[in-house]
Amino acid sequence: MRRYTKRDFPTSNVRRLLEPGPIVLVSSAHKNETNIMTMGWHMMMEFSPALVACIISSANHSFELIRKSRQCVINIPTADLATTVVKIGNSSGRDIDKFGEFGLTPKPGTHVRAPLIDECYASFECQLADASQVKKYNMFVFEVVKAHVATAPKLPKTIHYRGDGEFMISGAETRKYRKLFRPGML
Repeated sequence: MRRYTKRDFPTSNVRRLLEPGPIVLVSSAHKNETNIMTMGWHMMMEFSPALVACIISSANHSFELIRKSRQCVINIPTADLATTVVKIGNSSGRDIDKFGEFGLTPKPGTHVRAPLIDECYASFECQLADASQVKKYNMFVFEVVKAHVATAPKLPKTIHYRGDGEFMISGAETRKYRKLFRPGML
């Protein structure tokens, strides 16, 4: 077993090693307005019902749309959309229509008013389940009420943000440790 030589590391950068999953595009709608935001800070909280916690800055245009509508769609883009994903994150829905500006196709959901993004591999329709941490931490807890996932590829290449403008593309999957896995323990 390998041992590692370690050095002091800035605690403000631990997020570069702990980012929880792929970058997502969160679409929202309230009254006659829609928006898309790029988000990297989210985590699964429960299996059934499927609960997802999302940190959305109150400075983000989507914050008020989601707070008022109490719903959104979490869309998972693939690596071929990486440039678009970064550009969406670098712009504000206060200034532009992101669907039109970036050539993305809004599709109606079945359970929420927020649009699905047709070019994304998966889209999860979400309703706000818990707003108790919004004021303190900008943390919304959503219940996924409907999931739409592409039939292929089986293992999409997703984009992962490492902080400070660094990204990774998802790596190889392995089943090498599957026989050691005990459900409910990890």
